[in-house]
Amino acid sequence: MRTHYCGQVTEEFIDQSVTVAGWVHRRRDHGGVIFIDLRDRDGLVQVVVNPDADEKFAKAERLRAECVLQITGKVIARTDETINPNMVTGKIEIVAEDLNVLSMAEPIPFQLDEKNVGEETRLKYRYLDLRREEMQQTLMLRYKVTRSMRRFLDDNRFMDIETPILTKSTPEGARDYLVPSRTHANKFFALPQSPQLFKQLLMMSGFDRYYQITRCFRDEDLRADRQPEFTQLDIETSFMTEEQVMEVMEGLVKTIFQETIGFEFDGDFPRMPYSEAIEKYGIDRPDLRIDMQLVDVADLLQDIEFKVFAGPAKDPRGRVAALKVPGGGTMSRKEIDEYTKFVGIYGAKGLAYIKVNDLSAGIDGLQSPIVKFFPDQVMEIMDRVGAKDGDIVFFGADKSKVVNEALGALRVKIGEDLGMVNGRFAPVWVVDFPMFEEDEETARMTAIHHPFTQPKATTEEILNHDEPHQMLSRAYDLVINGLEVGGGSVRIHDSAMQAAVLKMLGISDEEAADKFGFLLNALKYGCPPHAGMAFGLDRLVMILGDIESIRDVIAFPKTQSAACLLTEAPGMVDNAQLQELALRFRKPVRGE
Repeated sequence: MRTHYCGQVTEEFIDQSVTVAGWVHRRRDHGGVIFIDLRDRDGLVQVVVNPDADEKFAKAERLRAECVLQITGKVIARTDETINPNMVTGKIEIVAEDLNVLSMAEPIPFQLDEKNVGEETRLKYRYLDLRREEMQQTLMLRYKVTRSMRRFLDDNRFMDIETPILTKSTPEGARDYLVPSRTHANKFFALPQSPQLFKQLLMMSGFDRYYQITRCFRDEDLRADRQPEFTQLDIETSFMTEEQVMEVMEGLVKTIFQETIGFEFDGDFPRMPYSEAIEKYGIDRPDLRIDMQLVDVADLLQDIEFKVFAGPAKDPRGRVAALKVPGGGTMSRKEIDEYTKFVGIYGAKGLAYIKVNDLSAGIDGLQSPIVKFFPDQVMEIMDRVGAKDGDIVFFGADKSKVVNEALGALRVKIGEDLGMVNGRFAPVWVVDFPMFEEDEETARMTAIHHPFTQPKATTEEILNHDEPHQMLSRAYDLVINGLEVGGGSVRIHDSAMQAAVLKMLGISDEEAADKFGFLLNALKYGCPPHAGMAFGLDRLVMILGDIESIRDVIAFPKTQSAACLLTEAPGMVDNAQLQELALRFRKPVRGE
């Protein structure tokens, strides 16, 4: 059907005959000569149809955008004044000797070079949207990432092993997608949230270096960097410490960046304890490109009469923190009000601020409705945060969770709004995560990562620990530009320790046997120490391509309501299918 891709036909083919095939990107009629920009996945090439070729010219006159053509013709050089420096093929054109219309196209619902096409329209006609140059480049980048992953892991003795898609529902943090079984009435499979348990079983089976690029499913609320079905690079190793795993995984990431976009990191990725990340950035996935930090000031405000600050300052679970914005003193009242609304999304009741006009004038050089409530402490606060003339200092005072989330998000938003994002990529390993946290609604302990992560404690210490929320785990996350691109841990390989962790989580022996019996049994038959990691492929491509929405790195994504506008899924099924699955019939709609 073709001898070359459109983007391959350059000046080295001058005076040669070639056959190309693709879509009509645009057609132009210039005084009887028709020019066609023909497009395929490699790019564009200009085709010339002269008026002396009656049959071909008549076909060309009927063409519209997105018709599919096969063109055979001679490659000639363009004249100097018609060279297009913006095209790889801009120095040549193909004079059509044969023009074959393979498929006519109806008028399309949007032009591929339109900039403001609504996402709903793009997803409904995804097959058209995917023809756009930026989407073609993104999916090509995604392919290059997976190719780089496989090559690196193959070279480091990892084996690609598949794990089941239909599996058992286990409590792993998010809701499962359930699949009813036809052959086992009233029983359900679950789609895997991750291959976590199976890859641990593979370690117990002697496959000491496993990987898989796999689909995962979580029935949870969506956002710009989350989908109900997503792809991850899943990795597990035996007889390796967390330091060794991080070293190999860091090498993998550096290789991916170098091979796909030509970017090379300087030196080793920094390490940051979880506690430091929360204290300085309010979040366990800090964007280190933004040079602003949260500063605790609670110790200075415990004894003031202003209860808005004094209350959280005295509360063991409270926090009072300040965020200095260099040069932010020029913010208008309207802008401050907008930021106040923004932090309200995270539960903050308000956003106190101090504008620093003239530090040499002391308190008189500060502009704020709150300085009158703590005049004796305010200059010490300014000194602690390193305030300078022209800055603005924002304050958060509430439960620690509210302050961290509100000021952490505000820090990023202001950094982006004011152009304070420095550098292209900023990686950091976040380590020393807490093992457990208390669920505020149930007062039960939950696992920060998952219940198979190994604590930094012995089995006896786990069972007798008075403050389990202070226990650390052997977990690690890789964060780049404020996005968690990968996370992992050393796993529990001792059955007694695993039982102790499940007991700490309030999981009874009966429930543990029901949900994880196969894993607990396997631990009894010689389990090697093992550790692993999983990378979010979609998020990694977002970062590499500087793409805002995860939906733009997936060929056929779901909307924010977990629906597919292209196929109109999810959809209804007929009663016969439900009856086969022993599920309740739906009432027929009138007219069915």
